Amino acid sequence: MTSAVHIVFGTQGAGKTTYSRKLAGGVGGTRFSIDDWMGELFGPDLPKPMSLPWIMERVQRCERRIWSTASELVECGGSAVLDLGFMKVSDRSKFVSLAEAKALTVQMHYVNAPHSLRRGRVLSRNMEKGETFAFEVTPAMFDFMEKQFESPTEPELSRCVAIITQQT
Repeated sequence: MTSAVHIVFGTQGAGKTTYSRKLAGGVGGTRFSIDDWMGELFGPDLPKPMSLPWIMERVQRCERRIWSTASELVECGGSAVLDLGFMKVSDRSKFVSLAEAKALTVQMHYVNAPHSLRRGRVLSRNMEKGETFAFEVTPAMFDFMEKQFESPTEPELSRCVAIITQQT
């Protein structure tokens, strides 16, 4: 298996975590999920009301630590599957640049699904608290984050594996 950095991105509820788990198993890679890291490290300390600056500062800390570990893994011949949300083009570009600066192979994976299906998945996940549940995403949070996602650019799409999920 070729070592690589796999960047998985897409809208919330599209199936990124489910896809990332399958991908990691398929390539014999290690999955890094921002939801797992944030939930475990900072979930109990989440301020009420939520503070976006507080959250983003901790997301950035986690991303730095994840990148350090993931890039070392790939440099040693492994594969890393990064399930970090990557809501912004600049976030995705940053990680592509970090990998390319180390001459690491990069594969991008865009996961998407229709809006109503994604919203339903997120609300169901809140109730079921199953395998992909990390923390509750309220309808207001869903609506806020929906506006944050930047669709992939044409250059991004040209180097992506695109996955459109249709199942519930």
